[in-house]
This record gives sequence, C-alpha cells and structure tokens, in this order.
Amino acid sequence: MLQDFLTVAQNVLTLFILIGVGVLCAKVKLLSEAAVKGMASLVLYIATPCVIIKSCIREFDPAMLWGFLTVVAVAAVNHIVLILVARLCFKDSQEGRRRVLRCATVFSNAGYMAIPLQQAILGDEGVFYCAAYVIVFNIFLWTYGIVEMGGAGEKLSVRKVLINPGIVGVAAGLVLFLFSVPVPGLVQDAIGHMANLNTPLPMLIVGYYLAHTNLPAALRDGRSYLCMGLRLIGMPLVAMGLLLLCGVRGHVLTSCMICISTPVATACTMFATRYDRDTHLSVNLVSVSTLASVITMPLLIALTHYLETLL
Repeated sequence: MLQDFLTVAQNVLTLFILIGVGVLCAKVKLLSEAAVKGMASLVLYIATPCVIIKSCIREFDPAMLWGFLTVVAVAAVNHIVLILVARLCFKDSQEGRRRVLRCATVFSNAGYMAIPLQQAILGDEGVFYCAAYVIVFNIFLWTYGIVEMGGAGEKLSVRKVLINPGIVGVAAGLVLFLFSVPVPGLVQDAIGHMANLNTPLPMLIVGYYLAHTNLPAALRDGRSYLCMGLRLIGMPLVAMGLLLLCGVRGHVLTSCMICISTPVATACTMFATRYDRDTHLSVNLVSVSTLASVITMPLLIALTHYLETLL
C-alpha cells in the first residue's frame, strides 16, 4: 500500500510542480486572462481529442471494449448519484452560490487532471478507459450542467451535447479502435506531439486561477468544506466499495477511481463566468480542492489497490 501511495503521490506532485509554474507565471504577469482562455481552448479543441485518439490507435481487443463499457456505466451512475446528493445537501437561498456548489459537487476534473494521471500511472490503456468517463462527463456537463448553472430557462442544445471536442475525439478514436484502422507513423507522431500538450497546459491554467484565489476566505467557508468533502472523499469511498463488491478489478478499477477522485472541474468556473454566478466561489473550490487532492488522491488509489489485493 505504501508503494502504491508513493507512486501516485509522485505523479500528483509532478502535476503540482507544473501548477506552481502556472502560479509563478501569473504572479509575474507572464500569463493573462486572455492567454489562459486561449490555452483552455487549445486544450479543449486540440490536445484532449489528440490524447484520446492516440490511446485508441491499437488492435481491437474485446476485453478492452468491455472495460470501456464498464467505465461508461460507472460514470453514469456516479453522476446521477452525485446530482441527487448535491440537491439534497445544497439549498442555499443565494441562487448563484447554490448552483455553483451543486455543480462543483457533481463534476470532477476528469479531463484536465485525470487524463495526465491516467497516462502517467496506467499508460494509453488508462487514457482509453478515461475516454469512456469523458463521454459521460460531457453529456452531463452539457445537459445538467447547463440547466443547473443557467437556470430552468436555459435551453439545451443537442448539437452542443453531441458535437463537442470530447465526444468527437472519442468517436474518432473508437472508429480507429473498433476497425483497427492503420494510421501512418507520421500522423501518429503529430498526434502524439499535440497530445503531449495535455499535461502542462491544463496545469498552468489551474495555477493561474490558484494565484488569484483568496485562500483565507475559501478556508473559512463551511459549505465549501462539505462540497469538497463529498467530491474528494465521500463519493470516491462509496464508489470504491461498490466497484470492489461488483467485481471490478485491474486497470478498469484504477482508471475509474482516478476519474472519480479528481478535484472540482475547472469547467465549473467557466460556466459560473458564463452565467454570472458566484465566480469567486467556483475559483476557490477548484483551487482548494486541487491543493487537497495532493493528499486525498494518492490515499484513495493506494487504498483501492490494497483492498483489491485482499479480495
């Protein structure tokens, strides 16, 4: 268990070094809001789809397809349960605050933090399974996320749900995987180079927002602790128990736990800004939960591996 903890902790700490660079860049004005938004678009539209496609360039394997579908089911159940829990726990009178707390509880940083960790710990197979989680994440983000942040009057767009970078990247990757489509080496190299951006750029973005966080104020907010407790500890522990009881093992189990135990999604801040909700609260939740995850994620993954060896 100690070795598992140290392995995950080392990878998480590596990401935090990159976050620290982002903080430094923000403090010395090397990064601006406009630059960060451009970087976020680059990650969203180019780097993340390339990571997913790269993980799918492999021979078809029925066992991996079954693992992929398992992660889809796990992700769907996880989001539904968290939506119900968030609605029960957060009924604040301030609408903007209530909506941010609910979304922050439901949505994890499955793209920005999970994919780099999957690559570091499990390799391309972990990224492949993470792609399944990203599909479900995007569907809930562009349906429930829009309605929750925007209000009941916000209209859903089927086009936004189906045609977004995450879904398109997974769709393209699945075609390559299911039909074992050969991809020229030069194209694979280009995709690989773009995919490599998916680790440093998201961490710089998180660092930029962390530099603008009022940590003392964030640490005095009791409701924020409840939100982060559910996101970082409560639901991951419940999910761990259920997955082990259901017989999920190996890379599929580890991949699911990495996705579920990641901190609050940076998408919450993007949506809070777009719909004029409590943006400061969303930034605090993202930043503080990211800091806390340097302890919670290694512990959870190590505990998962330890319990898996006992069963």
